[in-house]
Amino acid sequence: MAHIQIDYSANLGDRLDVPGLCQALLKAAAETGVFPVAGLRVRAAPVQHYAIADGDPGHGFLDINVRMGAGRSFAEKEQATQAIFEAAETLCAGLLEDTPFLLSLETREIDPDLSRKTSSIRDYLPEELH
Repeated sequence: MAHIQIDYSANLGDRLDVPGLCQALLKAAAETGVFPVAGLRVRAAPVQHYAIADGDPGHGFLDINVRMGAGRSFAEKEQATQAIFEAAETLCAGLLEDTPFLLSLETREIDPDLSRKTSSIRDYLPEELH
C-alpha cells in the first residue's frame, strides 16, 4: 500500500495540472512494482494559508508525503521515492524554471501495529491488480 498526499500552495492553482499530477504519481508508483495497485491512493489539496522564505506571496510550493506499508527493503523504498519524485519533477519543470517554487517529497513507513484499514476496492478490480 502507498498513500501519496500532495499539499500545494493555492497560488499554483491556475498553473498546476493537479489531476494530471495525481495521475502521473499514481502511474509512477504503480510502475515501480513495489506496491499493489489496489493499495495505491493519491490525493491533493491546496493550502490556503502559508508563508515561505521572505513571505513573498508569489512563492509557491508542492509537498509530497508518501506513506507506505512496512516490510519493503531500503532499495525498494528508495526506488519508489525516486520514481515518484522524478514524475513530480517532470510535471513541475515549468514552475521550477520560471517561478520561485519549492518541490519536496518525503517517504515514511507506516507502523503496522498502529495502522487500521478496511477496503472493498479489491472486490472491484481484476485479480491481477490485487
